[in-house]
Amino acid sequence: MGTKRIKLSILGISFSQVQAGAYALIFAEENGVRRLPVVIGTPEAQSIAIIMEGITPPRPLSHDLICSIWKELQIELVEVWIYKFEDGAFFAELLLRQNGKEYRIDSRTSDAVALAIRTHSPVYTTEEIMRNMAIVFDEQYPSNTPEPATQHDLVTDDEELSYIRLDALKHRLDDAVREENYELATRLRDEINRRENKS
Repeated sequence: MGTKRIKLSILGISFSQVQAGAYALIFAEENGVRRLPVVIGTPEAQSIAIIMEGITPPRPLSHDLICSIWKELQIELVEVWIYKFEDGAFFAELLLRQNGKEYRIDSRTSDAVALAIRTHSPVYTTEEIMRNMAIVFDEQYPSNTPEPATQHDLVTDDEELSYIRLDALKHRLDDAVREENYELATRLRDEINRRENKS
């Protein structure tokens, strides 16, 4: 692959207080300050969270079952490759190896990560995705920055976002980043990207 690969680690999951059923999976780039939030559904968020928290479910979840099948059939998950963002969704594929043969399998990013975290497999993405979709969380804010807006000021639902001017959206994104409000930052970033791609 000619494109530059960025190795990602899972920083955590942001549990949404605002939007029921929406969670943001937060990746960090290796040796960098960029964070890549990916919105995922509740079942996948739970499947990833229980592994991160070291909880063993009483019966195997779907992702546990897949890993058990792989183990029996001697299939190795070599890596997860998040290779494009299109129409509001990240696209991923699994690179599997069995008896020296390799297979690339299309996967939702959330499922791919739930499997990677169980098999300790690396996750990679492209520099282009990081450039377009990542958020930089920089601790070095000058001391004269204005008081951050309250949670109430910042929280907007998707309908309201479409009425906010682009420069105001960018200002709010800065505030959300400063407060480490990943979920809101993700939604603001998506709205900004949607508009800039239209123009």
